[in-house]
Amino acid sequence: MMAQLLCRFKRPAPALVTSQLYNEQTFYRAFERDLACCRNEAVIESPFITTRRIQMLLPTLRKMVTRGVRVTINTKHPQEQEDYMCAEAEASIALLQNIGVEILFTGGHHRKLAIFDRAVLWEGSLNILSQNDSCEVMRRIESGDCAQQMLDFTGLTKFLRG
Repeated sequence: MMAQLLCRFKRPAPALVTSQLYNEQTFYRAFERDLACCRNEAVIESPFITTRRIQMLLPTLRKMVTRGVRVTINTKHPQEQEDYMCAEAEASIALLQNIGVEILFTGGHHRKLAIFDRAVLWEGSLNILSQNDSCEVMRRIESGDCAQQMLDFTGLTKFLRG
């Protein structure tokens, strides 16, 4: 009887996905390759932002915006951060807005993820826009279903077009 009950609620198997793991030493090379290949939409969630990391990514982000890619960054509001990090976030956000990046703020934010063209999902522990010297892990998943699931789960879909 219990087995029948469990079988009734069984979900269909998800589509096959491809995933790879990265650490703080291998992440940015692969991430920048995905940024460069992005054609329509990039969503990055990083609770902390530093000018050091933004300066590293700015040339690629500028090229993306120039070729018409919509770049959206969701982060903590600078006023939710300590003095030093507040100033870093404000300066970084100004740099990003000056090149046409859209900035969203989420209170209590702590997610670390990125979604490219609703086809590639990065998720893990690495603060994408501020990482410096910590030991981290990120998983890159090639799956439109997983990317859309994350957009829906986080509520970001309502801020993006089509």
